[in-house]
Amino acid sequence: MSLARGGCRRRDRHLAHRTDRCERLRRRPRAARRGAGRQPRPKKEQQGRLAGKGVSCGLAPASVTAPGVRPLALPGPPPTPLSEAGPRAVGGRRLQEGEGAAQRRQEEATHRPPPAAAPTPAMWGLLLALAACAPAVGLGLGASGAPGLGLAPSATTEAAGSTPAPRSNLTQQPTDKANGTLEQHVRIRVIKKKKVVVKKRKKLTRPRRPVTARPLVTTSPAGTLAPPEKQEPGCPPLGLESLRVSDSQLEASSSQSFGLGPHRGRLNIQSGLEDGDLYDGAWCAEQQDTEPWLQVDARTPSRFSGIVTQGRNSVWRYDWVTSYKVQFSNDSRTWWASRNRSNGMDAVFPANSDPETPVLNLLPEPQVARYIRLLPQTWLQEGSPCLRAEILACPVSDPNNLLPEGPALGSADPLDFRHHNYKAMRKLMKEVNEQCPNITRIYSIGKSHQGLKLYVMEMSDQPGEHELGEPEVRYVAGMHGNEALGRELLLLLMQFLCREYLRGDPRVTRLLTEMRIHLLPSMNPDGYETAYRRGSELVGWAEGRWNYQGIDLNHNFADLNTPLWEAEDDGLVPHTVPNHHLPLPTYYTLPNATVAPETRAVIDWMKRIPFVLSANLHGGELVVSYPFDMTRTPWAARELTPTADDAVFRWLSTVYAGTNRAMQDTDRRPCHSQDFTLHGNVINGADWHTVPGSMNDFSYLHTNCFEVTVELSCDKFPHENELPQEWENNKEALLTYLEQVRMGIAGVVRDKDTELGIADAVIAVDGINHDVTTVRMPVRTSECLGSMPSSSS
Repeated sequence: MSLARGGCRRRDRHLAHRTDRCERLRRRPRAARRGAGRQPRPKKEQQGRLAGKGVSCGLAPASVTAPGVRPLALPGPPPTPLSEAGPRAVGGRRLQEGEGAAQRRQEEATHRPPPAAAPTPAMWGLLLALAACAPAVGLGLGASGAPGLGLAPSATTEAAGSTPAPRSNLTQQPTDKANGTLEQHVRIRVIKKKKVVVKKRKKLTRPRRPVTARPLVTTSPAGTLAPPEKQEPGCPPLGLESLRVSDSQLEASSSQSFGLGPHRGRLNIQSGLEDGDLYDGAWCAEQQDTEPWLQVDARTPSRFSGIVTQGRNSVWRYDWVTSYKVQFSNDSRTWWASRNRSNGMDAVFPANSDPETPVLNLLPEPQVARYIRLLPQTWLQEGSPCLRAEILACPVSDPNNLLPEGPALGSADPLDFRHHNYKAMRKLMKEVNEQCPNITRIYSIGKSHQGLKLYVMEMSDQPGEHELGEPEVRYVAGMHGNEALGRELLLLLMQFLCREYLRGDPRVTRLLTEMRIHLLPSMNPDGYETAYRRGSELVGWAEGRWNYQGIDLNHNFADLNTPLWEAEDDGLVPHTVPNHHLPLPTYYTLPNATVAPETRAVIDWMKRIPFVLSANLHGGELVVSYPFDMTRTPWAARELTPTADDAVFRWLSTVYAGTNRAMQDTDRRPCHSQDFTLHGNVINGADWHTVPGSMNDFSYLHTNCFEVTVELSCDKFPHENELPQEWENNKEALLTYLEQVRMGIAGVVRDKDTELGIADAVIAVDGINHDVTTVRMPVRTSECLGSMPSSSS
């Protein structure tokens, strides 16, 4: 049929003519319903014109079946046959069958939309396409009492290149939803077609989960940006952050000062409080250096795959590099550059836009070499070319065996050396429990703010039962969610104890029969999940440190130091105010107090179980700190503030530091801005930096427990390939520290006459202004558990 007939090219000229023809077509079905008993059939010429222009009259585009075209069923609600619809409703009013035709025509004309209200060219194109390609509906007209509109069976033909409307079973549509008018039937069909298009648009524009690493973007000579295909670091870090790369392996074109030398260009390195000292927060080239570079010697052939960079860590200045190039060499004299695969030009990598956020760039093609250079191209205006970096590189064997091989990272223990998120951690703990059901028990002490359970692994020869004379010991890790090494060490420790107990190791057997060990691998699971999603090299220094509410859990315990010291200054200790087991302040117990659910769970845990020894595992340094963590002088940033049991705390700290391999390495350099090797890798917490509300101070003043903080590694979130070495560094220290619980005085306080245990008995030691209190246990006896270096009075 011809779509150009009937004045379609010049619609304005023939608008009135088409309107009159539409009105005549509407009158014919009504005459048939009034009893004409015949079905008027339009002429062949009219059929062609109606097929092309029926929509503009308010009719269905295919309401009249063209010759040779099989009628199709329209999607959407079907028109109700006149014989079943009853009195017809027009414009909200019901017309009885006996009313005059003139009245009905007048009301329909009143309520009918304008037949041709100046449609736009785009609308005309849509309507003409619908007229030519849409499914047809057969129009059957008959006398009253017989079906007036018969829906033809649906066909499977569709317009080429068009989006088919969703089909439905028209016979199942309820009849009360049909209006009985062809105009409304057409509008329903068009609306449903639009809905299909909208749904497809939503599907195409669905937001995607952001990637953790920024995509690599290189600059071509024309200034266009070329993103990579995928960002997946395939190699582990070379070891700048973890100190496996020594200072002698780092060189630079120039340095502003010794404190800004190449040895300070390590990812996440932290500066001291003073600029210009020996411990600044990046490598910075001189201002007059026109071609600055930072060079790393891997010492052995390595397959370099990527670079992670940061800006300068400083409380006074802002400096970072915004773009850089990369070069490689095997002899430090002949260099070649990393090039774009698209145009062969030197690749220019985008760097940082702030000082702290790590930015990962993968090389277009990994390069095998011994040396790698970073050449800053642009940096912050009025700033300096300063950066901190980590290099991603895989070791490559030397075919000539001319270069010495680096120290192998590994452990002989067949343990699960990988990072575990919440789901994997829970699965691993369950596997250990199933492997050693006689010595393990898993329990929860509460939930995080996001509902993750704080799981504890109990290990003893009688799990779930406190035995008389057996001390309770705990390890807590993951207080700061981004300090992940402690979490993995405790998961490795529970695997190791289970395995060695089954093998009959006498040392492990003695530990499990003489004490009750509790391992809490993740005190802040919400923060860890945040850090885990970012990855070990991209999490930065602080992301994931706090819990979901933004609370630092190591500053969230009740401050019991201040009321104790005020009472001591007033001479009220110990006769009026106790020097131990201090009660919680009233403000801390209020419902609206800013206390994290994780903190409340640990406090309740301390009250239920009479712990006497504990260690809190952190990361970011290599040192063991002991109470007090809070300075006695108000507002002092650091000050030596010892406890009454300072000798005991120093001994416990020295035991761990003295058996830790990394802390005893005399060749290692300081992690950040303090050299703790000068003091045996132990320090009073307040003399390092003040920490009000720490768990160490709270444990000492609110319970009988002696607790220290262990900073396990310079790298808070070491890569998985470094976990075996970290386990070897800390395994002996973890076991030796547990054995210290048998040092000092321990026993049972009984009544002289009845020989029954005495609860809440205060035990005082001469020369130590800190007492301990016995606790009542389920066996109806009370124990005095604590470390006391001198005889009791």
